[in-house]
Amino acid sequence: MAGGVERVLTLKANYFAEHFGYDITIILTEGKGKPLFYPLSEKIKVVNLNIGFEELWTCSFAKKVFVYLKKQRRFKKVLTKELMRIRPDITISTLRREINFINDIEDGSKKIGELHVNRANYRNFKTEERNLVKNLFAKLWSRQLLKNLKNLNRLVVLTEKDREAWTELKDVTVIPDPLPFVPSSVSPLTEKRVIAVARYSYEKGIDLLLRAWAQVEKGTNDWCLSIFGDGDRDPYKQQIKELGIDENRCHLEEPTNNIQKEYVNSSLFVSSSRFEGFGIAIIEAMACGLPVVSFACPYGPKNIITDGEDGFLVDNGNVDALAKQLMVLMNDEQMHKAMSNTALINVQRFSIERIAQQWKNLFESL
Repeated sequence: MAGGVERVLTLKANYFAEHFGYDITIILTEGKGKPLFYPLSEKIKVVNLNIGFEELWTCSFAKKVFVYLKKQRRFKKVLTKELMRIRPDITISTLRREINFINDIEDGSKKIGELHVNRANYRNFKTEERNLVKNLFAKLWSRQLLKNLKNLNRLVVLTEKDREAWTELKDVTVIPDPLPFVPSSVSPLTEKRVIAVARYSYEKGIDLLLRAWAQVEKGTNDWCLSIFGDGDRDPYKQQIKELGIDENRCHLEEPTNNIQKEYVNSSLFVSSSRFEGFGIAIIEAMACGLPVVSFACPYGPKNIITDGEDGFLVDNGNVDALAKQLMVLMNDEQMHKAMSNTALINVQRFSIERIAQQWKNLFESL
């Protein structure tokens, strides 16, 4: 459990166990015997079914089908046994492989699906790898998914736009992700540093950010950019060389276990994602007093940033506009401070107390 979704689920589970006294069991399929990445309350039970779906990553497409079917049968059998033993009031699925059968388990619980990506990217069948078999599989998978989602008691999505995307479904509720921490301090806005926090991957648009930064660097003398994230940095190191970016002012960093410190030691946050499920890093940065400049990508940033008040939203993929708005804030100290103050206020709507209450209201309504 080391990703953003796991981090958010851990935060919510801990809050419900500690503050609302809920009896919570988390059921895992991977990582048997390994320590959990995020600390859990001692009040929470963890059950690891040890299915080992990670084996699929090393299989050929033909072998993957047989291995998947075998593991999926075992998963259904042992999860059914576990839920029949626990007899929960509520079962929440993160809509992974269990969505194929979770509604068939007659344990008496209400079934909720929790979706952390937008519909278009829920299952991204890459067009360059498609063939007749994969096209057929994609259509069948999508049809079966919709049937399964209709049978849930509720689907929870992160934004209003996500709800609008599921036109075939009636029982859809919008609950954003919560702010993962309450910072002990906020940025004094004295460091001339822009920070980005994102995986080094296509969807996060680091290539677009570097193109924008090449313009910013030419227009400023003393600002620098630091990017923190996991993934392969080599293609972006090569791009930095090709764009002639000063490597002393543009840093491709590995993940850090103290991201709060990095926010506080920065003065602006930038998001260059091509699409986002939500944008946890954006609300983290705002909680530390950083105005945000972001692409208005589907869907998260548009639901977090109030354009012109706590940051700027620019047309998705518009590198020139991203660079321009970064420089606007760099050169206008009064606007910079005003947006920082507004960000600190606006981000409070994502506090764990408020988000947890929305979940509690949903549980009680079911």
